[in-house]
Amino acid sequence: MPQLKGRIYMRQMFCTLVVAGLVWGAVPVGRADARSPQVAVEKPAPDFTLTLLSGEKVRLADLRGKVVLLNFWASW
Repeated sequence: MPQLKGRIYMRQMFCTLVVAGLVWGAVPVGRADARSPQVAVEKPAPDFTLTLLSGEKVRLADLRGKVVLLNFWASW
């Protein structure tokens, strides 16, 4: 009987951890910065400027009508 109680306890703990993880993952972290532009579906992206490795600056508005793929990388 002690083994059965131990298994039930372990299952309950596992289920509790899974549910807690799902709830924690669904809660938004932080809040949107009021200064950042709001982006909506099917609306044009806000204009921005990027500096290339060569030092050249590229604006999104200059690429209008062309396909643009942005790939942001981070490493920490």
